[in-house]
Amino acid sequence: MDTMRTEISDLGEFGLIEHLTKNNEIQQAGTLLSVGDDAAVIDQFGRQSVISTDLLIEGVHFDLTYTPLKHLGYKSVVVNLSDIYAMLATPTHITMSVGISNKFSVEALEEFYEGVYAACERFHVDLIGGDTSTSQKGFIISVTAIGEVAPDKFVTRSGARVNDLICVTGDLGAAYLGLQLLEREKKIFRENPTIQPNLEGQAYLVERLLKPEPRADVVEWLVDNGITPTSMIDVSDGLSSEMLHICTKSEVGCVLHEEKIPLHPDTVHMAMEFHVGSAACALNGGEDYELLFTIKQEDYAKISENKDISVIGFITDKNEGAHLLTKGGGKHKLVAQGWNAF
Repeated sequence: MDTMRTEISDLGEFGLIEHLTKNNEIQQAGTLLSVGDDAAVIDQFGRQSVISTDLLIEGVHFDLTYTPLKHLGYKSVVVNLSDIYAMLATPTHITMSVGISNKFSVEALEEFYEGVYAACERFHVDLIGGDTSTSQKGFIISVTAIGEVAPDKFVTRSGARVNDLICVTGDLGAAYLGLQLLEREKKIFRENPTIQPNLEGQAYLVERLLKPEPRADVVEWLVDNGITPTSMIDVSDGLSSEMLHICTKSEVGCVLHEEKIPLHPDTVHMAMEFHVGSAACALNGGEDYELLFTIKQEDYAKISENKDISVIGFITDKNEGAHLLTKGGGKHKLVAQGWNAF
């Protein structure tokens, strides 16, 4: 039985926007005017606005061979929310613009927006605008996220000080290995379409890539416990790259301990299968969307109560540079070998 396919041209641009946003539910009291006018109107009730934007391009940032559209919709929202959380702020609104070729049907876009709305609902964020356009080649997604924070309580990349402790949430390297795994199975499938992908027992790694979760829980916990990081960034391009951003902006050095880098057992196992070091996957992989932050030493006791936060090193003087202490006792200069969009 053929599934129904509605051509986008049947609805036209405005008809398409109306169709995709007809079930858009408002969750924020501050949303005065949403989709459907020249611009949206929001009231942040005396709080400061935090704004971030991201571009996702088919073939560069995602591969539709193994990325379900619903997952893609969800992910394109949460990677932006992650940037807002990295400022110790709360996301409240997003705008979503898409460029689509005629290979996409209205039903395909509905599936994508299902994921968008699932993320909005989960993180109490309103979709308040956007645009749709024709794309000559592939699927293009642009999302802007808006958040709010109490006046001057936002955290930047530039506040780390000598002797601060370096912390990271969750575990690292899993998304990178999820990508390697899916790329391997895609290659096998391309060479022999009769062979079904073998992803048995790899749900964790695949989900870390296709459906990342921003660390709203940790931001909430930090605020509730009166801990204000001195600097913070989200891990989208690999631990070493993000750590160097903090060092550069804060004009400091650092020492990371390889043995302290948190790794999931599945990450360690799959790294062995691919003959790569699991720590290297964490350092250079990216797309984990965990939070990397620094704290004053006096907050150590509080931080150690949270089992989802690992202390992985400390901040040093700028002249000492940025280094990784390996399990074997070696000391290596930290090099950014992570994701580079160019």
